Amino acid sequence: MEQQQMDFLMELLTTPSPSSLEMGIQKKWLEYVRPYADEIRTDNAGNVIGVLNPEAEFKIMLAGHCDEIGLVINRVDERGFLHFDKMGGINPKAAVGMKVTVLGYGGTVTGVIGVNAQHHGGLKGDFSLENLFIDCGAKSKEEMERYVQIGDLAVYKREPEILMDRYLSGRGLDNRTGSFIVAEVLRQLSQHNLNVGVYAASTVNEETNMGGAYFAAAGIEPTMAIAVDVTFATDYPKVDSNKHGDVRLEKGPVLAKGAPINRKMNKPLENAAKSLNLNVQYELTPRMTGTDADKMRLTGQGVPVSLVSLPLRYMHSPVETASMQDIEEEIALLVHMIKEMTGEESLNPLED
Repeated sequence: MEQQQMDFLMELLTTPSPSSLEMGIQKKWLEYVRPYADEIRTDNAGNVIGVLNPEAEFKIMLAGHCDEIGLVINRVDERGFLHFDKMGGINPKAAVGMKVTVLGYGGTVTGVIGVNAQHHGGLKGDFSLENLFIDCGAKSKEEMERYVQIGDLAVYKREPEILMDRYLSGRGLDNRTGSFIVAEVLRQLSQHNLNVGVYAASTVNEETNMGGAYFAAAGIEPTMAIAVDVTFATDYPKVDSNKHGDVRLEKGPVLAKGAPINRKMNKPLENAAKSLNLNVQYELTPRMTGTDADKMRLTGQGVPVSLVSLPLRYMHSPVETASMQDIEEEIALLVHMIKEMTGEESLNPLED
C-alpha cells in the first residue's frame, strides 16, 4: 500500500466516529474522494457518496460504514463520575480498565473506566455496564458538567498499530476499514473507463440501526449493492471453528452465502478472484447478514445484495486485528470485478 493511502487509513482510524457522531470522519472521507469522483453526494442521514459514471443505467452501490461502537453518557453522579450505556455492541469485560476519550459538549476529556480493586472484591462473574463508570478526575458533578452532559459520547482511547509488519490492530476497524476500502476502490476505478455507474458510500449508524445504508440506497436506487464490512475470524486460541466456521487472516476476503444474498452476484466476485489468483473464504448468513446489506435490499422494489467481508479478530474490542494483505486483496477483488462488468448483467436468479 502506498504511503498516501496508508496515511488516509490511519487518519480514519484515529478519528472518533461513534454511531450518530460521524461528521468529523465523513468530512475527511469526502475530501479524500473528491478529486477522484465525478460527483459527490451527501444526505440528511450523514452519508457521503462518491459517484463515478453517474449517467450509466446500471448502478453498483458499495457501502462501507464509518461508525464505530461507543459509550453514551447517561448520568453524572454527585462526585463527578460518569455512568454510561452502550452505543452499539460494547462488551463490558473488554471495557474494564480502558482509557476513553469523552467527546463532551464543552470539550474533549480523557477518562478511565474504573474497576474495583481485587483487594476490595473486584468484579465477580457476569457484570454489566451498570457496574462500570468513567473517572475523568473531576471532584464534583458541577465541575464535570462544565464539559459533559447527558447524551455525550465516548470511545476507547486507543491508537492503531502495525503488528509484525503485517497486521493492523486498534479500535473501530469495524468498519472504518470498510469505509477505507470503498474509498480506495473508487479511487482506483476512477482510472478506468467503466460500463456501469459506481456509487461508493461511506454510511452511518450501522452499529445501532443501519439507517444510513437504508437512506443511501433509497436515494441511489442501485441495480445491485455490495456491503463491505468485517466478519469474525476464528484463527486464534479458544475459538471453536467447528461451531463458528473456519475464517483466517491472510486467506482472502470472505463472501457470504445465505437467503439474503443474490446467488448471481457471488459468481463475478469468484471469477475476479480466479483472474487475480486470490483466495476467497465463505461464511453463512442463513437469515440475515447483520450488516448494511440487510437494509439496502429492502429499499425501493428490492435490491439484489452481496456481502464482502474482511476477516477480523477480537470483534468489538479495543484491539480488533486484521491483515493488511486481506485489505489490499479485497480492494483488488472489487476493482477487478467492477471494471469487467458490461452493464448488461442479469441478476434475476430465474434467468440463465
